[in-house]
Parts: sequence; C-alpha cells; structure tokens
Amino acid sequence: MSAAPEPAVTEALALELGLSRDEWQVILRLLEGRLPTYPELGVFSAMWSEHCSYKSSRIHLKNLPTEGPRVIQGPGENAGVVDIGDGWAVAFKMESHNHPSYIEPYQGAATGVGGILRDVFTMGARPLANLNSLRFGELDAPRMKGLVKGVAAGISGYGNCMGVPMLGGDAAFDASYNGNILVNAFTLGVLRADRIFKGFASGVGNKVMYIGSKTGRDGIHGASMASAEFGEGSEEKRPTVQVGDPFTEKLLLEACLEIFQTDWVIGIQDMGAAGLTSSSFEMASRAGTGLEIRLDQVPQREEGMTPFELLLSESQERMLLVARPGCEPLIIGVLHKWGLDACVVGEVTETGRFIGSWHGAPAIDLPIQPLVDAAPKYDRPRQRPGYLDAVNAVPPPDDLRPAEVERTLRSLLQQPTVASKRWIYEQYDGTVRSNTLLGMGRGDAGLIRVKDEAGQDTGKAVAMSSDCNSRFCYLDPFWGAAHAVAEACRNLACVGAEPIGLTDCLNYGNPEKPENMWTFEQGCLGIRQACLALDVPIVSGNVSLYNDTEGQSIFPTPMIAAVGLVEDCAGPVVLDAPDATALTGTGNRVCGSGFRAAHDGIFLLGETRDELGGSEYLKLRTGQVTGTCPELRLDEELRLQACVREGVRLGLIRSAHDTSEGGLLTAVLESAFGGEMGCQLLLSRGLLRLDSLLFGETVGRIVVSVGPEGESSLATLCRTHRVPLAKIGTTGGTRITLAVDGQPLLDAEAAELKGLFDLALETALG
Repeated sequence: MSAAPEPAVTEALALELGLSRDEWQVILRLLEGRLPTYPELGVFSAMWSEHCSYKSSRIHLKNLPTEGPRVIQGPGENAGVVDIGDGWAVAFKMESHNHPSYIEPYQGAATGVGGILRDVFTMGARPLANLNSLRFGELDAPRMKGLVKGVAAGISGYGNCMGVPMLGGDAAFDASYNGNILVNAFTLGVLRADRIFKGFASGVGNKVMYIGSKTGRDGIHGASMASAEFGEGSEEKRPTVQVGDPFTEKLLLEACLEIFQTDWVIGIQDMGAAGLTSSSFEMASRAGTGLEIRLDQVPQREEGMTPFELLLSESQERMLLVARPGCEPLIIGVLHKWGLDACVVGEVTETGRFIGSWHGAPAIDLPIQPLVDAAPKYDRPRQRPGYLDAVNAVPPPDDLRPAEVERTLRSLLQQPTVASKRWIYEQYDGTVRSNTLLGMGRGDAGLIRVKDEAGQDTGKAVAMSSDCNSRFCYLDPFWGAAHAVAEACRNLACVGAEPIGLTDCLNYGNPEKPENMWTFEQGCLGIRQACLALDVPIVSGNVSLYNDTEGQSIFPTPMIAAVGLVEDCAGPVVLDAPDATALTGTGNRVCGSGFRAAHDGIFLLGETRDELGGSEYLKLRTGQVTGTCPELRLDEELRLQACVREGVRLGLIRSAHDTSEGGLLTAVLESAFGGEMGCQLLLSRGLLRLDSLLFGETVGRIVVSVGPEGESSLATLCRTHRVPLAKIGTTGGTRITLAVDGQPLLDAEAAELKGLFDLALETALG
C-alpha cells in the first residue's frame, strides 16, 4: 500500500496540529525563514504540546521542593529515585491517562498502566507495586457506568498480566468529572542505588537502537489530543488512543532487566508521549549531542507508514537505547531471545541536530537544543475565581436532629465516594509475587516487602498511598492541595511508615483561562508549604491540563502519591501486635485499618472542630459543594503522624485509620467492617454541632484501637507528642451502637451496615 501524499505545510495546518500563530512564527525564525517539512511540523506540534513541554506549568513547578538527603534522582528523568539504605533504592512516578481513558476506557486505562511501568523499569528497577487514583462523574451521567467498568477492566487487564500487585489507590465521584474522567497510574520499583539507568544519548559514534514492539499507527497525535479541551465529538478520537499488549511488555521488562545486569547500555528511554520524537530529542538534549536516525529501518507493523507517522506514533512497549560500542549484537541477541524486535536505527553525532532520513533522503533536519530551548514557556494570566467568595460564604443548614442520624449514616455509606470500592479492587491482583504485607482494603496505605535479586528478604518494606480531596481544592485551591500531601503522609503513618518521597499528578482545567491558572499556581504553592512542613520532597510527577469538556473544567485535582519506609520488617511482621504496657518494643510491627480484637479501646487522636465545608455529608444534604475548606494545622499534623507511627512501631496501636470522607462515624465503622466486628461508641458533643461531630471532615485525626493493657502507655505517648486524645468506645460484639452525651442514636447489626457499604457501588453499577 502506498503512502498518502503529505499535506502542504501552512500556518493553517500548524494551527490544526495544535500550535498557535505565535509559535508558528517562532518556528519560522528558528528555521531561518524556510518552511518546515510535514514531519518537522509534526515534531514541533508534539514537542511543544502542553503534554510534552509543560509550557504553562514550568514556571510554577519550580516552586516545588525536590531535594532531600535520600533523593538520588529528582524530577527530569523517567522516574524519581530515593535511597532506602543498605545499597537499595526505589524508583517511582505517577502519570495521567485521562483523555485516552474517556475516549476508550479499556485501552486508555491499560496503556496508562503500561506507560508508567516502563517509566520505572527504564530506570533499571523491577516494578514492585502499582497504585491507581480514579475520578469519575455521577453514575447516572451519560456513559459513566461503562467508563467505570472499562477503566477497572483495563487496569486489571494490563497490571495482572504483568505480575505486578496493585496495592491500593482511591476512587471518587463528582459531577465535575461527568465529561472528563481522571485515570492516574503509579508504579514503584526497586533497584540497586548504584545501578540507575538514565535517558542520555551520549558518546559520539555510539549506536542508537530500537527495541521492543513494532511501530503502528495507534496513538498518533496522542500528545496533542491530551493538550486540548474535549468538545462535541471527542469520542471520535479513538485512533489517538494507544493499544497495549501486556504480554509483550512483560517480555520487554525481563529483557531490559537482563541487559541491565551488564555494562552494555549508555542510556535508555521509553517511547511514551510523542513516541520516537520525544525520546530522541530528550535523550540528545540531556547529553548535548545530535542524532541521525534512519526512519525506514524502524520496525513497522503496518504497510505504507510515513516518516510523520513513525515519528509521532505512540505504539506501546517500545524503547530507544544507546549502546556501548560493540555491544549491539549482544543486545539484539537478548531481545530476540525474548521474542522482541531489536535493531540499530542510527548513531549519536556531534552536530547537535536531529537528522531523520527516509530511504537515504533527508526527511527531517532540526536543531535539537534550540528547539528544546525555544519551547514556549508561558506566564499565563491568573485571576482568583469569582465563585470562591460565594461558595465559601454559604452557611451550613440547620444541625442534624438526633432522630436523623441513622438514616443519614445509611445514606452516606452508600454514596459512591464513601462506599467500599471492593467491586473495583477485587478485579486487581494484590498478592502476586507474595511480597504484599498490607493490600487493598486492609490498611490506609499499601505495604510490601523489599527482596533482593535472589528473593531474599532485605528486612525493609515500603508503603504507598495516593490521595486528593478535590472538593477541598475547589473551596480553597491552596489548602486543598496541602491537604492532599498531609493525607497521603498521614496514611503512611497509619501503617507505621516514615514518608521519604512524593510524586504528584496535577490535574487541572484549561490553562488559557486565568481562573484555572490561578488555581494551578495556588495548588503548587500549597503543595510546597505542606512538603516543607512535613519534610518530604517531590521527586517526580506529571501535569495534566485541559481537563475541560465544552468549556466546563474539572475540580482542581492535584493527586499526591506518598512513599514511606519501614526499615525493620525482617522476619514475620506482627500484624496482631501484642499488648504493651511500656514504651518499648521490637520495632517490626505494622498495622492495618481494621479492628483486631474484641474489648480493645477505641481512641480518637486529634481535635474535632465545627467544619462541614466540602464534606460528603453536606453534599448529601444540600446537593452542593459549599462552605470553607477544613483548616490544616501543619505543626499539629507533624506531631500526630510521629505519634501514631511510634505507637504502631511499639505495638501499642493495633489498628489505625484516618478520618476522611464521611467523617468520624464513617471512619470508625470502616475499621469495624475491616475487623468484621461491632463496637460501642460513647461520644461527647461539647460545643460542637451534632453533624460536625459525627460527619464533619476535620483533618488531622486518626482513629486507633488499643489493647486494655496499652491504654495508659498510649496516653503517655500522646502527652509526649502533645496530641489530643479521647477514648470514644470499645470494640467487640455483633452490633454497632452509638450514644452522644448519653442519648442513644444508633443500634444496628454490624453485618447489615457492612452489607450496605460493600454492595453499594456494584449495585449502582448494575
């Protein structure tokens, strides 16, 4: 089949490919007045897209703290790398695949998982665990039930085949995502701290190799599609969505890890967004070199492919590699052994230019560093949104009446954001490779052992959690983003882990709207403040803008994934911690969120305030997201996390669960459901509203259970850390009872309430 003739390169075509008129003029100046070829125009459109160039976000991202004593590799590479001691490190990153997942939910979500896995194993790390963070619209919105089902199936279909356990994540539902869902994928891998591979095309004369799958026409214009608003007819963009093959990726993973045991590799990079174009330009730009690539030698799975298509295809499971001299046959041998393509397609040069030939004739000749340096960097106008004053000023409704407590609780337990996500996570394999200590639904963070190349226990475990309450971000973009950092780290504390690094996925609306840019800037500043206060750096991340449909932006959603370390998990980990009467312990203890034994005391650490803004309860009662964002006191947060972490390590705390969506009563019930038992709650209102006490979402609070002999030691620990402590009940029995100031408000079978909680989502999905 012969290739279609190339279109004439004009300003109109440049605009069609997503470039602006000003950017078109910059291109002409850069090329000294000559018109770019069609493939060259494709390179500019991809490299200068929002998705690849971060042209609207770079000036704000510089505010994020990225350094720390454990940081080996910060932002700028395929993934961040953090030292975990004794010669070991972890590489991790979070990425978005939002627009592809809305257009084609199964493949969009699946290839999102595949891409983030490659980002991590490209660094030389064996993937250890995955997370995912999902945001959907209202379940009765058009297509939404199908989107939920398709995304869950895509994530499980790819991740399960790869043999990488899914350790956790979160899912929330709000009308702001009706036309633009979010699919954020996270992977963490383990590697030797002195065996890190980076994306550098260095060494003039070294051969450039293509390895992995053949190139097809899937994913062309993917980066441009991810850099524009959705409008009517967006579902017709299916050809821009990549098609993934997890079985091929598994082969590529094992082949790469085998090659990484040698000294054959100078540099390597995943062909992700913008495919061969971005990997080539980024690798050469970092090294200050040039590249000559013979495009006709790129392995192709379709007939009649053109240089434009080969440069911009986002076909999956492909890498670009620079080999040490003479090692090319060895690399090809390993790749062929695993049934994969591998060939030399070019060389590193000293010219500083990217020259792509097509059957001996030049198809592209562009300066690399000037093109990268000339990539737009916009300081876009910013304006505080006009809605903020109005929604912040809305007063709460009349307080909840005692007789309404049980009905309200039952309704809250069935709200999609609060209800169990069991229907989603049971599709994922959370225990493959048998290293999982705490998996999905068992703790506030996932926890997994770190083993060496021979499968021997290193004595270390890493925890991970992802969080963002977008309603808080809607009410206060600065503090809402800070809340995401605090909650992710709080969840690590609940399993006994020390936070060592963060990655982010900053999902916002159209940056050309000043209100959206203001919320983005505020979000970055809020993340900065929380990171500095909690002493944890951002080591990698992603920005996803243009999350708008027909002019309507999503809620600001700066997703944060936190990674924590437990250094003393050698031998059997004690999940059922023994009672402790003194502040001593062996250290190898972690805990989940479910109650562990009957007759334990239930305690609340932290202070409850009259705060209903942005809560699930308020949305349930009024149908609106209004009020003020709950206060975040970072000094108190730091003390709370240290206190709980120490209590877990010492064996005092048997379960720990932070209060989030649904408030205090929901948090206690979730711990009861996790332990498959009842509890008896005795609360005091003081000066609080009843609904604030039970369903308000004051942050900086953790519900713990403690054995009878450990209660005095917990009190001592809390006094030491200056953390408020109140006993609020006792575990055990088959019923859940609640009395406030002596007045009975709830008496129900725990199993019946758990049934409502567990089945609500799958019932709503039909």
